[in-house]
Amino acid sequence: MTTHPDATKAPELACDIFCAVVDNFGDIGVCWRLARQLRAEHGWRVRLFVDDLKAFHTLCPEVDTSLARQEAHGIEIEHWREPHHAGETLAIADVVIEAFACELPHAYIAAMARRDPRPVWINLEYLSGEDWVADFHMRPSPHPRYPLEKSFFFPGLGAGTGGVLKERDLDTRRERFDVSAWWRERVGIERPDDGRTVVSLFAYENPAVDALLAQWRDCDAPITLLVPEGRISGALARFFGLPAFAAGASARAGALEAHALGFVEQPRFDELLWAADINFVRGEDSFVRAQWAQKPVVWHIYPQADDAHVPKLDAALDHYTRTLDAPARGAVTRFWHAWNGAGAPDWTDFWAHRQALTARAVRWSEELADVGDLASNLAAHVAARMAR
Repeated sequence: MTTHPDATKAPELACDIFCAVVDNFGDIGVCWRLARQLRAEHGWRVRLFVDDLKAFHTLCPEVDTSLARQEAHGIEIEHWREPHHAGETLAIADVVIEAFACELPHAYIAAMARRDPRPVWINLEYLSGEDWVADFHMRPSPHPRYPLEKSFFFPGLGAGTGGVLKERDLDTRRERFDVSAWWRERVGIERPDDGRTVVSLFAYENPAVDALLAQWRDCDAPITLLVPEGRISGALARFFGLPAFAAGASARAGALEAHALGFVEQPRFDELLWAADINFVRGEDSFVRAQWAQKPVVWHIYPQADDAHVPKLDAALDHYTRTLDAPARGAVTRFWHAWNGAGAPDWTDFWAHRQALTARAVRWSEELADVGDLASNLAAHVAARMAR
């Protein structure tokens, strides 16, 4: 789907986004990026309902966890006390986005049905690279009780989907990034020379991490590891024999040196990705950002019961490795699978293809951009719905 030429010229619209934080920061991370982009680039007035202000505060320190209503970055934020809370004032927006199948309060839905004109109701789904996504993208779903129609909006990696979030100035900011200044500010050392491979590691708890750290320790070529403080920090502490691996800590073992960073606030997460040679990322939001960074990436997908996440992992691999030769494609597939619990990671086998992976990362970001960015695609869909 391409960006509607008139999407940015539409009159100011009011938009309510409902977000239930299921686990970690992925849900609120995507919703917060979307809210800011709709406000900044499309001029929408956005109200964001969030049920977990503590998680939100971690991503955006300006958010006060004690307030029921507040504003940050031009976005109205309301603490959503689900399932029945429908807002301090039941004002229904022009556009209602139900993020990741969270359930809207019944009172809010009933008010949507009374509103004239009725709002455009969108169920924003999770990202998937699977082929079936294009068939269901923007498909309507009538409400069983009310004269309302909800459409399913699927972020995706291929044509016919909603694409993924990307701000208009992202490429420019990446090109202007001062990597040497970043190293001095965020790590407190000079940027490593080209003889070192810089790895950023952002992951869930992972049984494969000990084997990989050992391989980096014993590697012929030196490795510098950047680790944002989080769920993987305990594994680093155990590996280096430390009581903790908190922000500011550094450790060395063999060819490996590691630096712990504070939790990276969302607007600056891209800089971490730009500062590394390869990025290990987790969940949806950081995976998307890593694809725009034009560096090789390893994805730790959010694990689901009965291995339901595996087809999604393989679908992303199909897109990402499509133009690689067979040896490189096989190495990436084996490594991603091992990092997600199927086998043991082999860093030497994987990183032997560094040159091809780096070139592919650049080309892939260009292919992904051809799908269009999610916020603009969503704005175009809303304009089409309203023009009926």
